[in-house]
Amino acid sequence: MDWIPIVFVTFKFLVLGIGMFFAIKWHYDQGKKEKDRGTERRAVLRAGAKVAAAFVLSLLGLGLVTFVLGRTLGLDLTFP
Repeated sequence: MDWIPIVFVTFKFLVLGIGMFFAIKWHYDQGKKEKDRGTERRAVLRAGAKVAAAFVLSLLGLGLVTFVLGRTLGLDLTFP
């Protein structure tokens, strides 16, 4: 059996595990440090909702453009 995949997979799990530990620790410490983040949380949620809405609208627009282009090129776009 080759030893290279064993070493690389072990190294990958070790690095990802350490990274996840420090990421969770950092977020936990940030939550303890700033308890009064109500207005900031609302602003972040509002910005996230705007980004999600823009994404959905652009996805619908892309689907519409694709459908129109397909019809223009004469593709059969009916469901079976």
